Amino acid sequence: MTQKQVYFWTAYKSPVGNHYLLANEGSLMAMSLNDSFDQFREKYAEIADGEWNEVETHENPVLSRIANALDAYFSMRKPFPQDLPINPQGTPFQRKTWENMSKIPFGGTISYGGLAAKVGSPGAARAVGSACGANPIPIIIPCHRVLASSGGLGGFGGGLDMKRRLLELEGAL
Repeated sequence: MTQKQVYFWTAYKSPVGNHYLLANEGSLMAMSLNDSFDQFREKYAEIADGEWNEVETHENPVLSRIANALDAYFSMRKPFPQDLPINPQGTPFQRKTWENMSKIPFGGTISYGGLAAKVGSPGAARAVGSACGANPIPIIIPCHRVLASSGGLGGFGGGLDMKRRLLELEGAL
């Protein structure tokens, strides 16, 4: 009999909302924006098919490190360390998009079309937009830094007000 994977989750409160963080033993798997816990669990049940244990942030080294990085981002406006233990699950195109999205500098922006070109798929702006929408670790994988080619905000899973606030925090607006 195979033992089910154990996952750990905690709530995290930020200046832009309340979030849930989900990790396995070694990395962050997902982060919510505006979801209730039930919505969050339903959304990530497929990638985290196992036992979900609620923990205090400090009780789990991965969640503690992520929360500390989020605290530094929100309070001191520090970019996220490149070596954060994250493990987003997705298709190869999504993972390539998220990897390139993670290279957008703090305070910088790029258009969906510009990101599509960096991914090696010029003309795939809509597919990049879909990958942004499927991003399981928003804010840390900065989909909020991707804008419409017109310079408008485009979309964001946490709503445009949250996207605007994140960009303002970074000095991009």
